[in-house]
Amino acid sequence: MSKRDYYETLGVGKNASEDELKIAYRTLAKKYHPDVNKDKAAEEKFKEINEAYQVLSDSKKRGIYDQYGHEGVGAAAQGGPGFGSGFGGFEGFGDINDIFGDIFDNVFTGSSRGSRKTRAHRGEDIQVRVTVTLHDTLNETHKTIKVPHTKNCEKCNGTGARSGSSLKECPQCKGAGTIQFRQGFFSLSQTCSRCQGAGKMIESPCEACHGQGKVKLNEPITVRIPAGVQEGTALRITGSGHAGSSGGPSGDLYVVIHVEPDPRFERRDDDILVEEKISITQASLGAEIEVPALEAQVTLRIPPGTQTGTTFRVREKGIPHLGGRGRGDQLVKILVEVPTRLNDKQKDLLKELAKSFGETERAKSKDEESFIKKVFGNK
Repeated sequence: MSKRDYYETLGVGKNASEDELKIAYRTLAKKYHPDVNKDKAAEEKFKEINEAYQVLSDSKKRGIYDQYGHEGVGAAAQGGPGFGSGFGGFEGFGDINDIFGDIFDNVFTGSSRGSRKTRAHRGEDIQVRVTVTLHDTLNETHKTIKVPHTKNCEKCNGTGARSGSSLKECPQCKGAGTIQFRQGFFSLSQTCSRCQGAGKMIESPCEACHGQGKVKLNEPITVRIPAGVQEGTALRITGSGHAGSSGGPSGDLYVVIHVEPDPRFERRDDDILVEEKISITQASLGAEIEVPALEAQVTLRIPPGTQTGTTFRVREKGIPHLGGRGRGDQLVKILVEVPTRLNDKQKDLLKELAKSFGETERAKSKDEESFIKKVFGNK
């Protein structure tokens, strides 16, 4: 039975690059690996994929295959340079871990690789949400929160064993931490499921953590919140996450800030906006008014003839810049209030004022502006 074309086996074109070959091989190896695919034909398919990749990933072997096909490769394998003793081994593959490292949590080894030591694992991070007010952002504040997390047991120093007791060798892996076995034509090394790769087992569990090496706590943590924080600011507290394992460091705590909306002020980056209503008289003649601010009040001078919608800027009355000097400004948007209820005397006075501006009771054309529009805009 004739062999299938190597390029067809990997599903690539004849001009495929090394990266394209590697990606195709990884994809197919994951699909047909005997540990993943229990179909009886999977192992043969896997061997076929390996053979194709071994040839095409080596420039010399690929050149011979491209010129002479399977016959040329077969002849070279009997003693040709660079082919070793055939396709039974992994020659030409480079580091097999590079191929399978991101597919399986196994280590592919030969008999000389030895046992694998237990790796330290960093603890998981924790994320919590803390709510502050707009006024809280003006100065550095401190919030005390309770965060459920795990910590290495102080009684057994994280070993999980009772004080004074010893650890015994795992009977399944004989202290190696890994189990080695043959799978088809290569060796596999897997983490021991009984001791989780530690190589040792607890003979007498610690009474405080019940052999887990960790305890659950709900300790209060004080968080420093700097001035100027914005919605969604994430503060990291190193080492305040869950405890690591096998000597690994603890994770981090991320405190995400939520700034409550303020009913009076609107935040725009580090500026704040406030709307202030004034009367027709104040807008026409000008005035000095007191405007609420985040800290005390500010005095704002309204020039004569101010139109509704005019925005004034009060310097350095906004939010402090996060991690820097200075602060934003306060923006004051003026809204001219038009009275909705007038007595007869007030109406007469407004009519007289309208006449003084040259207005008639009815506008003679669409272009003629009313008294209110002339003085107060399109309010």
